[in-house]
Amino acid sequence: MDGMAAALAIAMAALGASIGNGMVISKALESMARQPEMESRIRSTMFIGVGLIEAIPIMAVVVAFILVFR
Repeated sequence: MDGMAAALAIAMAALGASIGNGMVISKALESMARQPEMESRIRSTMFIGVGLIEAIPIMAVVVAFILVFR
């Protein structure tokens, strides 16, 4: 039963991160299309944002493993 709860928690974290990544990347591409001269700055800010968003599912996996295998 604990394994199912952990899998559900990981799945929800991954779903939220994928939605967040999609929104960040789409807005970054929109910004680059509107202001091509700012492309490098927008891209670097986008990568920082995507990295921070991706940290959430990684933390969810770690917490789920800790709770399941304690």
